[in-house]
Amino acid sequence: MASTSSLLRAKVLRRPSLISFTLRNASTSASPASTQEPLTHYRITLRRSAIGLPERFKGTLVSLGIHRRMQTVYHEHNPINAGKILRVKELVEVENVPASAVRTKTEQRLERKAVRGYKVVGSKLADGQVI
Repeated sequence: MASTSSLLRAKVLRRPSLISFTLRNASTSASPASTQEPLTHYRITLRRSAIGLPERFKGTLVSLGIHRRMQTVYHEHNPINAGKILRVKELVEVENVPASAVRTKTEQRLERKAVRGYKVVGSKLADGQVI
């Protein structure tokens, strides 16, 4: 007779998941461990929509500061934030990052902005002449 834990494990393995809860480190393994910054923040990205889910899930996303799909927010490591993440783990992707990798909303917007297709070398208006 199979033990209870092996039956439970078999059920869990057969259960299809929407999106797996991934907890990855942003650091590379090539750098020595002594020079790495401590991983102090979560980078949380909403991958699945909360449409049709109960209000408690939507409320948890709002409390994390997430309002739309593919939005990324940063939160410090603490038990409260970890509990919120676990509550919506099927909807979000989580990554551990150091404090230097934390970006504000404005910084994220500037990183997404395309590079200008041209460079202004000079302007006759800037030289004081009128065309």
